[in-house]
Amino acid sequence: MPTTIAELSLSPAYRLAQRALASWLERGHADARLDAFATRAALAGLDATERSRLARWLAWLAVAAGSRGAASPEARIRRLDASLHQAMEDAFKRLPLGVREVSTRTQRRSA
Repeated sequence: MPTTIAELSLSPAYRLAQRALASWLERGHADARLDAFATRAALAGLDATERSRLARWLAWLAVAAGSRGAASPEARIRRLDASLHQAMEDAFKRLPLGVREVSTRTQRRSA
């Protein structure tokens, strides 16, 4: 699989943590409970800048979930790592205003 230029500039610890977190979020609650320790271990290898980048990525994931009408990852992140959840909320506040409005309104479904 080819690697993009943006991915090449990310540290190996960040890529590992992002992939572990993405995999953890995609799993069901029972499977996620088993892998929570491994995900926390991957997050422990990040420095403050990388945790901030990861929190911003999670904020954008929450926006994407809201625009699709899917469940936001916020509650699961809060249970996994409270400090990462707080950083995610801080990053969410720094997103453009129009993006934040889309994610907070309820999506109507057609019949």
